[in-house]
Parts: sequence; structure tokens; C-alpha cells
Amino acid sequence: MSAKNNAHQVISVSVQGVITPPRMPPLPAMPYALAADGSPFLLPAYGSIVYNVSVGDSAYGWLADCVHPSVSVKLEDATGNRGLNVLSCVGNTALVMTGNAQRARGTVTGKTGRFSEHVIIHFEQEAREQMCIGDKIVIKAKGVGMSFDDHPDVMLKGCSPELVEALEVTSNSEGKLSVPVVASVPPHLLGAGAGLVSDGGSIHIQTADREALKEAGLDGLRLGDVVALTDYDSSWNHGYLRNAVGIGIIAQGDSPRAGYGPGITLIMTSAGGNIAPMVTPGVNLKDLLL
Repeated sequence: MSAKNNAHQVISVSVQGVITPPRMPPLPAMPYALAADGSPFLLPAYGSIVYNVSVGDSAYGWLADCVHPSVSVKLEDATGNRGLNVLSCVGNTALVMTGNAQRARGTVTGKTGRFSEHVIIHFEQEAREQMCIGDKIVIKAKGVGMSFDDHPDVMLKGCSPELVEALEVTSNSEGKLSVPVVASVPPHLLGAGAGLVSDGGSIHIQTADREALKEAGLDGLRLGDVVALTDYDSSWNHGYLRNAVGIGIIAQGDSPRAGYGPGITLIMTSAGGNIAPMVTPGVNLKDLLL
């Protein structure tokens, strides 16, 4: 049975960001970061326009640090950027307002947290080629406040009505919300983002232990995959809680740094474990929304 929700009451509001430049450490003598084994590395990190990485591609193997597929936007005004980050929801539509790619349409596919605080938007390759850093992009933000009528314990975070509909979530015979996912992430592999607020930002899969990653069936993840977080509660802040369940989107690529890896944008959480993840191959934003 389809899970009823209050999407008809949720408002759609405009938020805006600009395409952000790639960032480097501020000290000119120290552009390097440290990998998990202590070795220094210098790689492109988050932000900007990424021409050759898109939703549907592997989350691994890129010479980058937490690469954001396609386009990243932000506002320099901290309070305005907080509104952009929190109110934007995965599945929201975006529209380029300035530059050579004006009127190109895209889709929000993720958000990042501490240090970057970007919203990630998918645009087709042709549009990306016409964009430049500083272009203004408007997002029709819709989803905050949304809830399920018969599942009050399930909280929606950064999830649009369009994504809920595309996922075809249902209520199972046990009264839980059934959600298709490609895999489940155990709590010992969740790293950066723990303890931080869950209404924006991300939580990362730690990938320094490749054997543990493979044992959990997470070594083949793609950008845009839908995954479950087991024994993890993100009702307010991300943290371990036995039997709690979360659902998220793989929004960022892998990282050489300890505690980091593919970044997850949370879309649902249940402290009481009232989400039942259904492992289903191929559940990815590329097929659901793009």
C-alpha cells in the first residue's frame, strides 16, 4: 500500500545560489592535505563545475577529494546560504538565470556540510559546457515540513515530493515504511558528519579499510545510489542508535582522507526503526529523476 503524505500542504519557495569556485587551503605554503596513511596529496576537491563526473558514475576511482558531480552552488552570505542548504531538497528543479547557459534546467542531487556547505545540482553536459563560475541558479525548494500520515516516527530531511513518488515507498504488513535501496551502511563505517545537524550537509562512508567496505557490499556504489544507514539516528544530529534506520543518497565521491569517503545526503530517518530497507539493485537518481 502506498504511503500517504502531506505533500499538498508543502510550499514551494525560491532559493538561489551561485556556482562556487573550487577551494584550496588558505595558506599558500600548504595546499596539500593528508591521506589516511599520512601521505600528502594535492587533488581537486569540492565545488565548481565538474565536466566529466555525473550522477550514475562510480563513487570511486576519481583523482579527487569528495568530488561533487556536475555543479555546486553556494552563497557567501552565511544566513542566506543556510537557507539555501536546508530548504533545498533532493529532486527539486533548478534553473540557470545568468550567463550562456541561461534557462537550462537541472535537478538537485545532494548537499554537503561543514567546510563546503554546497548544494549539488545535476545539469546535462551541454549546459555545463556553457556555464561559468558565478552564474546564478534558482532552485524551487520544496519538501521541508513533509511527513507521512501513517508513519509519524519517520522524519523526512531534504527530500522532495517528487523523490518520494519516484521511490514508490509503501507501508508493509508490519506497519513499517518500505524503501528500496542498493545497500546498507553499517554504523562503524560512518564517519565525518557524525554529531552534526542532519537538516543540511552530509554524513560520510569511511573508506580507509577497503576490506571492510567490500564486506559490507559498498565497494561498487555509484553517485546517486539510494542507501540505508543501519543503527543510526539522524532525527536531529547524526549518531549511533541501535535499531534506528536512515535513508540517504550518495551525493559525493570518495576521499583519500581518514574518516571520509562517499558523502551521503540524508532524506529519511526513523529513531524507532520504522523504515524497512529493501535491497534492490540499481536504485539510483539517474533512473528515478534525471
